[in-house]
Amino acid sequence: MDRKMQLSTITRKTLMALTGLFLCFFLVIHLLGNLQLLLPAEHARESFNSYSRLLSGNIFIKIISYVLYTSIIVHCIDALIITLKNKKIAGKYAVDNRAKVSKWYSRNMGILGTIILIFLVFHFKDFWYQYKFGTLPMDDQGNKDLYSIVIAAYQDWWYVLFYVLSMFALGYHLLHGFFSAARSLGVYHPKYVSWIRAFGTGYSYFIAIGFAIIPIYIYLNR
Repeated sequence: MDRKMQLSTITRKTLMALTGLFLCFFLVIHLLGNLQLLLPAEHARESFNSYSRLLSGNIFIKIISYVLYTSIIVHCIDALIITLKNKKIAGKYAVDNRAKVSKWYSRNMGILGTIILIFLVFHFKDFWYQYKFGTLPMDDQGNKDLYSIVIAAYQDWWYVLFYVLSMFALGYHLLHGFFSAARSLGVYHPKYVSWIRAFGTGYSYFIAIGFAIIPIYIYLNR
């Protein structure tokens, strides 16, 4: 029974690593698209709305989006199951010395993940749902004017603050996730682990800061 549980945990960690790596790839594409919001307003509207139309109208990208939605759901479910199992196992021991050997964000992945999940609910509701099912105005090119919705949302200081804090939670989540994914996929050689840790650190800062500066810039300049 214990061996079955061990195999189940390994399978779930592997699946969580694979879905996490796919989400990491998506974040790069999403960030590059969103950086168009930093262009001068007269260019940003047309460019960003055209980009949004491409994402919703291309059949290949639609397939990728379904993989994305599935990856998010599977990643969250696996993370919850693994977290609950770890808490159950930890409860069997009187002394927990993890704080001496692990980073604080590694011990609080559940909290960071919850913050990110709450952010995703707001993000999908305010942008994805509005674009798919809302009645949006059209821009001069005949595209749905998602740009105006985004700009309006980032005029509220509390929304900007919530967004930035969520990106910091994402950054710390990624810091732990890269190293954990490498271990789950069987990478233990010190040289490769050090490379992955260095790349993961740079990637995490790039994604978190890249996304965070967008609402701050819009709030201060638009």
